[in-house]
Amino acid sequence: MKNKYSSEFIREERKGYLFVLPALIFMLAFVGYPIIYNFILSFRDVNVTTFSNPIKPFVGIKNYIEIFQDPTMKISIWNTLVFTLGSISIQFFIGLGLALLFNLKFKISEPLRGLMVVSYLVPMTVTALLFKFMYSTSGGIINELLMQFHFISEPIGWIIDSKTSMFSVIMTNSWVGIPFNMLLLTTGLSNISPSLYEAGKVDGANVFQRFFKITLPSLRPAILSVLVLGFIYTFKVFDLVFVMTNGGPVNSTEVMSTFAYKLSFTQFSFSKGATVANVLFAILCCVSLVYLKLIKEDEVMG
Repeated sequence: MKNKYSSEFIREERKGYLFVLPALIFMLAFVGYPIIYNFILSFRDVNVTTFSNPIKPFVGIKNYIEIFQDPTMKISIWNTLVFTLGSISIQFFIGLGLALLFNLKFKISEPLRGLMVVSYLVPMTVTALLFKFMYSTSGGIINELLMQFHFISEPIGWIIDSKTSMFSVIMTNSWVGIPFNMLLLTTGLSNISPSLYEAGKVDGANVFQRFFKITLPSLRPAILSVLVLGFIYTFKVFDLVFVMTNGGPVNSTEVMSTFAYKLSFTQFSFSKGATVANVLFAILCCVSLVYLKLIKEDEVMG
């Protein structure tokens, strides 16, 4: 009986592998191969003159040394961090506030929550173009409203001034990301047992004490997911910045993804573009490993 059960189990397990196999092939072909090829490319000298050569010159870590000596690389790393931390901070706190608001379940909470999700469903390129026109100095609705209410006396060059361009793209990205944060945090709030709040009330805990002692600790897994996923999605942003500012003015919004694109498809230095992309990949890989470790610790504690 035991041998029969074992053979049946192995047979069923093999069937499961067959179902997984198409997805595995897809991932290897469209994700695995580009990553490996990009890694190999970063150790060779591939540009517009050597691209068609059958054998590409091997240069070792020369591309990595030259990239980190490039001042634009340092600027792009700093801008990427500022953009990411600024965006996820705004998205998280506003998303948490909206999640707490809609968790009250008042009469029009569901229609309003559905309306909030619309900004998340709009393609990023469309959102970037929309805000680019809204930030315009000639006829842009943001400048028009600010001047109409006498907050400013003349139009502000939101995306053409190096002092305000980063703030502008951060606010645009936050508008897209707030619904994502709200939805995940709302799901986390719905999983908190009402009996915990009732016990807190019996013990004499006020609203703030219940929030910091019950709500936030119970939301820890959801908050962790929101912050890490938000960091990954935001850190690798390309289309929003590319459409709105193309990294300008004067590299004030140049992020790692746009820098890699310019190296590869503007300067045609494909190896250096691949090198920047690999640095970006390595950073995100480290963040993902930290996230998996924290998730594992939560499971052990749970």
